[in-house]
Amino acid sequence: MDGDWAVRKASVFGFKLHVKTDPDLGLVRVVEVTSTSVHDSRARYFGVEPIGFDATIRRGVRGHHLNDAEKLRNRRIDFKRSRVERTFAVVKRVFHTGRVLVASLPRVRVKMVFLCLCFNLLQMFTVGAVR
Repeated sequence: MDGDWAVRKASVFGFKLHVKTDPDLGLVRVVEVTSTSVHDSRARYFGVEPIGFDATIRRGVRGHHLNDAEKLRNRRIDFKRSRVERTFAVVKRVFHTGRVLVASLPRVRVKMVFLCLCFNLLQMFTVGAVR
């Protein structure tokens, strides 16, 4: 078994899917699968070291509301993120892939590559229907 345990609110066993998405058509160009225990900030995305840009959304809490600069920052990050997050939403809702039943990294990688291929076919059909 190549999967790993990660402790968040509850212990989770599994894998993470990382994709590089084309900004114009929304097609998945590169697929990477890692163990769950690898934090996103520690993962090497597609052979490139992370540059250290913090792209987490700021949230207001009791007694500390977001100022205008933080709201603008969130909107800019959200605009870039929404293109990639749509990929994960379609994969989960249309293809019903919240969990995989294989436990080794190579097998999960093969499943995810075929899943992204199916997503690309659906996306091409959608883009072709729109244009």
